[in-house]
Amino acid sequence: PRGIVLNLGNEHWACFDTDLLRIAAVWSGRGVTPEALGPLTWQDTHLKTIGGQGKLPKPDGDVWLMNGVYPGWQTGSTPSLEDPRPAETSPEEPGRGPLPGAARFKAVHLGGNGIVLKYTAGGTTIEEWVTASDPAVVLRNFRVGPSTQPLTLMLAQKGVSRANFTTSSSAVALVEDDRAWSLTVPPHLAALEFAVAMSPVRVPPVTATAPRPTRNAQRWPQHVTTKPVLSMTKDAYVMDDIPLPMDNPWRRNIRFSDIAFFKDGSAAGTAFDGDVWTASGLSGSASEVQWRRFTSGLHEPMSLAIRDGEIFAFDRLGIWRLRDSDGDGEADVHELFSNVFPQSAETREFPNSLKLAPGGAFIIAKGGQQASTLSRLNGSVLRVAPDGQSYDVLGVGFRQPFAGVHPLTGLVTASDQEGHYTPTTPLYIVKNAEYHGYLSELLPREKYPAPIADPLTWIPHAVNASAVAQVWLVGAKLGPLNDALIHVGFNRPELFRVLLNER
Repeated sequence: PRGIVLNLGNEHWACFDTDLLRIAAVWSGRGVTPEALGPLTWQDTHLKTIGGQGKLPKPDGDVWLMNGVYPGWQTGSTPSLEDPRPAETSPEEPGRGPLPGAARFKAVHLGGNGIVLKYTAGGTTIEEWVTASDPAVVLRNFRVGPSTQPLTLMLAQKGVSRANFTTSSSAVALVEDDRAWSLTVPPHLAALEFAVAMSPVRVPPVTATAPRPTRNAQRWPQHVTTKPVLSMTKDAYVMDDIPLPMDNPWRRNIRFSDIAFFKDGSAAGTAFDGDVWTASGLSGSASEVQWRRFTSGLHEPMSLAIRDGEIFAFDRLGIWRLRDSDGDGEADVHELFSNVFPQSAETREFPNSLKLAPGGAFIIAKGGQQASTLSRLNGSVLRVAPDGQSYDVLGVGFRQPFAGVHPLTGLVTASDQEGHYTPTTPLYIVKNAEYHGYLSELLPREKYPAPIADPLTWIPHAVNASAVAQVWLVGAKLGPLNDALIHVGFNRPELFRVLLNER
């Protein structure tokens, strides 16, 4: 459900599971099949998302190494092939979130010639970079921080893998039993660096780690300039047309799913196909807008927010803090700020909303339609703590919620989208973990787990057939609309003012 696909070169690929800290698979071939929502909808613009987990991206090639659903790093020297995380409502659902305790994925550090994965296991900091310099050999390179206890690295599961292994260090031990291949790292006072070579054929001896990837020149140094078409009318409210950077050197398709603004008036936008772009020159006469490609590689990001000048993006892997550590205008660190909440591979468990709340917390809204398994927090609105390490449930039982937050009071609202159990179009104040009426097709009909919360208002289908986010115009300099609650319609792109009953 949560994985980073690594293009290793030489037609080798690997998928790193950010929840279980394991290499889920290694394969040789053409990458992944184009069965994610992004590429599918470029092929057929009328395609609607197919529910369930039957049509998902898969390795496109020869899979020669796999691990089961168990932690990739474990404390002690006795391997376990069990999943220690609490089961979901459907016990077979593997989308259970991160491991308990001091095991957490931290960040992807981008280099010009590769990436470094950083995570902790058993309280020990581990850095890993995976390379494939030989046509048939993949090298996992490690720097393991000091540890007072032995650690076990799970390399591959027997019966589904055909791999051979060697290691560059005599300080670690390769172990093979009838279930799996693993590697034992003994307690050590100083950081330990070593490599493990893997291949479906004979593995040559390996004596050292591959060079650690380093930050090189910008990946996308070019700016893309577009010329806005400003309104020529003198009406109270006018619309200016700001073209997106569709004509760009990298032939990237641009479908913005969200936009947020920095204090200086510049902006950041997230594109559904995985990019984040920044834009300057939006204020004043706006004769030219300069676009920069800030990062790429996210998994269907649908929302972003800016906190203290930093960009946070919400995709299926969780909430990312995208950092430009060297000031060159591009993100070189993808920090996984929070993945404490579970995420299934259900195609409609979309990362719908990420909103900044007073005090630095984030409000997220997760898609709720489930057609193959049942999970606890599909269709929920959550408050994620300012440090990203915990969350509170604000509301459940949504079909496809999109959230809004008052920037001063913290009042949380959410819309829902029409479908089974959800008439068009409700808008709620979300509080007290209330239930909002949606039931999966996998559940008994009309067996509600709790009373159904009343909405703030219903909007008729003919007026607003499909709902998305809400925005409070606090300090917006828009005359009568100042401080108003604005609801955004999707099916027809329209804006609605919501009049609250002040009594």
